[in-house]
Amino acid sequence: MPRDTLAELDDEALLVLYANKDPDAARLLAHRLMPRLVGYAGRLLADRAEAEDIAQETMLRLWKLAPDWRSGEAKVSTWAYRVAQNLCTDRLRLRQRRGAEALDAVAEPASDAATVVAGMIEADRMAALDAALASLPERQRSAVVLRHIEGLTNPEIAEILQIGVEAVESLTARGKRALTLALAGQRAELGYEEAE
Repeated sequence: MPRDTLAELDDEALLVLYANKDPDAARLLAHRLMPRLVGYAGRLLADRAEAEDIAQETMLRLWKLAPDWRSGEAKVSTWAYRVAQNLCTDRLRLRQRRGAEALDAVAEPASDAATVVAGMIEADRMAALDAALASLPERQRSAVVLRHIEGLTNPEIAEILQIGVEAVESLTARGKRALTLALAGQRAELGYEEAE
């Protein structure tokens, strides 16, 4: 199938094509899902390398499942987020059992377009957000990241976390309040104060 035509297909159609041995469909689906999965897992685990492992494991499970995919039961992306969520939960539990602490996340290099100061401010803001997110209970952190960073709807989040929509709304509201408290007093330090 031509690449232009593939790009117009939804995730489920690409998965079906992959199951029928179309490597271009697999590449395009991975290109769509991997950055989102790495970002989501990275926010939950605060470790880029582990997040990449989670995303890769999620994609491997998706490829194995492809021939048996049951259309209409779940969106491919929702299924992938749920698997990533479960894998992250397992990693976090393993950390707790081992008493291990995650290494500080290495900041991504600033783009050429950003100034050094802007890059430093952005890195400080991301570090503050990551630290505040890490202070949230796991379910709140997951709900907040899925809703406000990944942009998923409450019903999609409910399916991923296997809870009701009302519980999602409660988790995100409590998580936002906790983040507000955790970040209170840091506005000036993070460069958010307006010039007087």
